[in-house]
Amino acid sequence: MPSIQLRFDMRAPAFGAPRADLYQAAIDMAEYADQHGFFGISISEHHGVEDGYLPSSITLAAAMAARTRQIKLLLSAIVVPLHETLHLAEQIAVLDIISGGRAILVAAGGYVPGEFEMFERDIKKRASAVEETIRTLRAAWTGEPFEYRGRTVRVTPKPVQDYLPILLGGSVPAAAKRAGRLADGFITHIPELYQVYFEEAKANGKNPLPFTQPSPGCVYVAENPDEAWDWVAPHFMHEMNAYGKWSAAAGTDSMYTPVSSIEELKASGGYAVVTPDECVEMVRKYRNLLLHPLVGGCPPEIGWRSLKLFVEKVLPKVSQ
Repeated sequence: MPSIQLRFDMRAPAFGAPRADLYQAAIDMAEYADQHGFFGISISEHHGVEDGYLPSSITLAAAMAARTRQIKLLLSAIVVPLHETLHLAEQIAVLDIISGGRAILVAAGGYVPGEFEMFERDIKKRASAVEETIRTLRAAWTGEPFEYRGRTVRVTPKPVQDYLPILLGGSVPAAAKRAGRLADGFITHIPELYQVYFEEAKANGKNPLPFTQPSPGCVYVAENPDEAWDWVAPHFMHEMNAYGKWSAAAGTDSMYTPVSSIEELKASGGYAVVTPDECVEMVRKYRNLLLHPLVGGCPPEIGWRSLKLFVEKVLPKVSQ
């Protein structure tokens, strides 16, 4: 079956739905996706953002874990230099226990200077912080004592999984090589960058998966796409420009770039509003799909329309 995922970042701009409604809907949608065999839920995290971007992905993942049974819970991504590493190890271990072994960590070094200033962390040291975090998590999740910054510590309880997956995200070759050495996968939309990871992973005795071209970053399913664009465009625009400003300021190669019109947004290719039949073809082409039903504070009733239409008219045709 193709890899079908939901994504939530819980942005709640002033023009969108009330924050409490969005959080309740996200948990309900997670349960619905679990019941219909989706592969995973991707839960993002940032800090100190004006629109209330989710600052605690582990907390939301735990709430979803209590309402689901099979679906994977991807912490995608946690900016690990901003976290106290031992506490992070404890939190993820407990999430893995609550979920029965469904946690996956996507670690990132971060790129938003304001977040590092907020937590009094040096953004110039993020690469070394990522490396230390991965090594520490691996040692911590054995449940045995280990050396950490010159002292002996022990993290308990252990996760349910004997080997909890750690993937890395990044936008530069150094991050790709780091993933090849230390991680279990690498998240990028850039084929050339993935190849850097692939070669480094092979050189380190691993058997990495080949690159898979991702589908558009946000897909909305509707019987009448022209009408649906009117519903979702303000929310797509908010997300595109919010991420785009961060990426432009950081100089990163990103799928998000600031836009000033719906035409520019459509031309970017990152957002798609498609009919059920068009969505079937999209899933068959990419073998993956990312649904972001509450994108940019989208009202839950609008998000549910797309999600239920996907389940009713797309999923039966691509489940083989």
